[in-house]
Parts: sequence; C-alpha cells; structure tokens
Amino acid sequence: MKKSSVCIGWILAVVLVIGAGAAVAQDKYPSRPIDFICTWGVGGGSDQMVRILSKLTEPVLGVPLPVSNKPGASGNSGTTDLLAAKTDGYTIANYIADTLCTIPSGTARYKIDDIEWMVRTQLMPSFLFVKADGPYATIQDLLKTAKENPGKVKVGGLGFNTIDDVCVRFLASKGYKMTLVPNANPGERYAATLGGHNDALYEQAGDIRQYLDAKQLKPVLVFSEKRFPAFPDVPCTKELGFEVYLPQFRCVIAKKGVAPERVKLLSDAFQKAMQTPEWKKFNADQYASEDSFIGPEQFKTWVAGEMSALEKFMKEFGMIK
Repeated sequence: MKKSSVCIGWILAVVLVIGAGAAVAQDKYPSRPIDFICTWGVGGGSDQMVRILSKLTEPVLGVPLPVSNKPGASGNSGTTDLLAAKTDGYTIANYIADTLCTIPSGTARYKIDDIEWMVRTQLMPSFLFVKADGPYATIQDLLKTAKENPGKVKVGGLGFNTIDDVCVRFLASKGYKMTLVPNANPGERYAATLGGHNDALYEQAGDIRQYLDAKQLKPVLVFSEKRFPAFPDVPCTKELGFEVYLPQFRCVIAKKGVAPERVKLLSDAFQKAMQTPEWKKFNADQYASEDSFIGPEQFKTWVAGEMSALEKFMKEFGMIK
C-alpha cells in the first residue's frame, strides 16, 4: 500500500513538473513562427520592405517570420485578415499611407483604434516626375501649362480617394487644374509617362529608381516642407506656397488587444533590425528618411495627425462630407 502511494505521489509530481514546464513554454513569446502579411503584391516597394525586415528580424526574435502576400482593396484585403486573427501577437502586417486614406474616405470597415500601431519603418516624400527629355524642364513649365489649359495636363497616380488624388486636387485649388489618370498597376503607370501618354507621374523616388538612374524620368516637385537631399535642385511645395505634404509611409501593425509587452518586444526587435547596415542601405536606396523609425509610444499620435490632415483636405475638396 505504501509503495502504491509512493508511486502515485511520484507520478503526480512528474505530471506537475511537466505541466509547469509546458505552461512556461506556452508563456514564452515568441515560441513559434509569426505570420507577416504583406498587404500589397509581390515585387513592389511594400513587398521588398516586408521581406527584408522579416529576414533581418528573425535572428533577433529567434523564430521565422514567413511572409504571405494578400493584396487588394488598397491594402485592406490583408488588413481585414489581420483584424480577423487572434490578438496573440502571432499575426502582423504592413500598412501604408494609401491604405490610411480609406479610413476617412469611408471605404475601410475599421477605425484607427482597431489597430496596434507598432513601428513606422519608412517615411518617404512623394514627387511629381516628368519625362527627362519631355517638354517640361521645371515645375514652373508644368504649372504654366496646367494654368493655361485646365484639365489638359494628365498625372498618373494610384487611384481616386488616394494621397495622389488629394495632392492633384490641392494643386487644382490653387489654379493648376490637372487630370488624375488612375492605374493600380505601377508598371503601366510608369510606362504611360515614359511613353508621353501622361504628362507627369505622382510617385515616390525609390519605386522608380531604375528610371531615375537611367535618366528617363526626373523629379520637378517634392511634396515636403524642405528640399530632399538627394535632389537639391528640386523645389518643395512649401517654398512654392503649397502647404500640402502627406508623405508616404510604411509600417508594421498588429490587431488591437495584443499584450503591451509583446508589442514592445516586437517593436524593439524591428528597431534592432533597422539598425543593421543591410537595412540602412535598403532605406537609402528607397530614398527613405534616415529618421523613419517611430515606436509605439509616438506612432499612433503621428498616424492620427496624418489622418486628420487627409480628412481636412478630403472635406475641403468635396471628396467626403
């Protein structure tokens, strides 16, 4: 009887030890791969950012960050999948300024408070580009033509109710009415300007670097409060009296409700990855600002400010009520 009691006691002790070990392993985060949703298609700027950030962060976290592309609806197809996931920190996604536009425009089915804004990874000003050997040598040439021929100047952009649309409408409000030609396919968008079908292209410099290096396209205006160091001869909107900036940004988000300690662990890991030489080179090649990083403590406030500016412009231009 005593032997039976001792055996049962040992069995219970072993079960308790195993159970405690399992609980500790379960509590450890991360203990398995973290799904990284890219909300845009393969090969684009967002896809490149997600894949290099994933690769550089994996050694820091000690687990894989497999990337899955879920494009569509201006980035909202992938965002919807994120918001349908558990709040355990094992599903994250990228997010960009063009997707943020869908919140004030009413096409998104979520609010800014439904998202955990973890880290801003890239901040890039947008430009107006023209064909290098085309008829427009400067922004003044382009604006002069737009003023004398309202609506005749065509600007290639992502689509309506986007940052591109807002900026083109802003210039129209100042007497330079241009027509936005929407095209979600970047290759077709670039070809339309290179082929002379569009007069200008609204884009970020990093996305068309090959055409800049080949001297096929050139910037004539940067939407910023100051000139961009890589293009010191290109005027900024502020110096021309155009108070419109709305930079493109890329970031990493999670679903609201992920534990704060997990958000901090992830954001710290991303920050460490962004301090590597490989990331810094990638960032420079993309013409992104050196001070792109913002952590969760300040990022949500910054995003709210950008959305407020978008909402103000959209109301002013009759895009929303």
